[in-house]
Amino acid sequence: MSGGYVAFTVQELREEAKQRGLPVSGNKSELIERLHQSDVALNKFNNDEVDDDSQVSVIMQRLREPAVGPISLGGVIAFGIAIMLVSTVLIVRPAWLGFGENYDYELIDFEQDSARRFAENLVSFGHPDWEGRMSGTSEERNVSEYILSEFEAMGMKGTLHPFDVPMHHVNSEPSFRVCVRGGLGLSPCDGALSFTSDVTSFQHRIDYVIQGFSGQSEYTFNQDVQVTDLGNGSDEGVWQQATGTLGYIRSGGTISGNTAMYVKAVENDLAGLIRVNKDYNCGKIEGNDCVPIFKGSSIDSITEANGGSVPTDIPFIAMSKDAGELFESLVFNGSQNAAVELIIDVTNDQQRTVYVPCGDIDGKTSEVIIAGGHHDTVYHGQGAIDDTSGSASVLEMARQISSIVNKTGQPDRTIRFCTWGGEEEGLYGSRAYVDKFKSELKQDLRLYINLDMNHVDADFANRGNSLTLFTNNEDDYDHIVRIMKLYKDERPEVANKYDILTLLLEGQKGEPNGMPYNSDHGPFVYDLGESYRGRAVVCYGSGSWEYHTYLDTLDRFNEESLGVSVTIYGTYMRYLAYNPEM
Repeated sequence: MSGGYVAFTVQELREEAKQRGLPVSGNKSELIERLHQSDVALNKFNNDEVDDDSQVSVIMQRLREPAVGPISLGGVIAFGIAIMLVSTVLIVRPAWLGFGENYDYELIDFEQDSARRFAENLVSFGHPDWEGRMSGTSEERNVSEYILSEFEAMGMKGTLHPFDVPMHHVNSEPSFRVCVRGGLGLSPCDGALSFTSDVTSFQHRIDYVIQGFSGQSEYTFNQDVQVTDLGNGSDEGVWQQATGTLGYIRSGGTISGNTAMYVKAVENDLAGLIRVNKDYNCGKIEGNDCVPIFKGSSIDSITEANGGSVPTDIPFIAMSKDAGELFESLVFNGSQNAAVELIIDVTNDQQRTVYVPCGDIDGKTSEVIIAGGHHDTVYHGQGAIDDTSGSASVLEMARQISSIVNKTGQPDRTIRFCTWGGEEEGLYGSRAYVDKFKSELKQDLRLYINLDMNHVDADFANRGNSLTLFTNNEDDYDHIVRIMKLYKDERPEVANKYDILTLLLEGQKGEPNGMPYNSDHGPFVYDLGESYRGRAVVCYGSGSWEYHTYLDTLDRFNEESLGVSVTIYGTYMRYLAYNPEM
């Protein structure tokens, strides 16, 4: 992304930084890097268009593009996501406005140790080798049942909703190796003479990761599948020449995002696709490398490109910069006689079951307030921030609200807490839930609260300390601003550590000032009816560079930062629950 800033003057760079609330000091390269990181943080986009800057350049610093899925959704990345005002298309109101009325808000409590325990428990359900809780796996089911048991232990009425959805499944450890033949190139890389060859093995999760809806493959050295250098993917003629080969593509061209690349691979009958990361979070996570990330692909788009069926034999992986450059030196550079082994065991043409555990506190009416976050993660990492942080926050908010109800009595409105499976592959859990209960939700839903990466990295001094609270309704916005002011007054020891921002996004879907369809709030806002928009409040945080990598672990988990959104949104939930006229 930083390439787009090279043509800016220093003054233009400083003005852009100033508009985003970023420091304006430093030389040109420092300013470019600062703006680049703010763009990157914006990307907890979805799992598809990691390098699609269309929305980034229009409105916000850390607001993700739409997630991929059966409908046309968008792109990925962000390891922190704090939404910042870029132009006057967004309405932001100062926190000091009182709006002329008194409201009886009472801040709920938040216990850091409790939130930490929830996070540790959630992470413990990860895959024994890969650590993730990928949707449709036993890990996802087990964590769903754990969350349900916690809701029930708090005294709620628990329900576990299963939904069968399109889902790829990684069945076993992949293998990715390159063999450079010895001697005159006549020695095989497999078999008795393999000792004359030089074999380089790439490490799964660290050097490369499987991408969403990748197909399977069993390419061995002796099959000698060729590799075509697609450059940045902009040359249609090179794609056409790559038929039957493994395509190797660098970012930065006119073909951006996993879906567009995979569609090209399908249309040109490639044997597989390798994407190298050379421009995202380079030097920020692991030495000077650019760590490989997981992204998804739209199954509808690739199915359409394949004539109506899911292509099952086109593997798709992403490599790190360092691993990619080693691969290039072995396969493309010099006169080496290299062969590639790529064994990917993925099932991508079947449905799998994702789960939505919910806990209800029945109110005196059927009107309902729902808080949620997604409990699934990418397959190859703990997902400590994305979205263990949000799921742990939902559990801690549920614990606090349950305690309040036990002391205060039955609320007027029903209160519901849910966590969602299938978010990483296209919001499958929340979309299926909204579709199933559409009529009830359209009639009774007062507010949906979404907590997805509502977290500030523990190293916020170097990574940014912002948390952005945003909504699509002016009344909800006014309440949130007032509660935020109360929070700053009553709990300054925490509030003063963080830059708490607010944002009102009242536009239509897809408009620059509209709420994005990029996490589980999307279905509650946009899928309840063609002319109906639900009300939602959302929080994104900053500093999570490790998003969608194997390094998204609890090492830099900052449970304190979760208290900002839990307290402010939980206080608003409490207020709405006992004030049915609001």
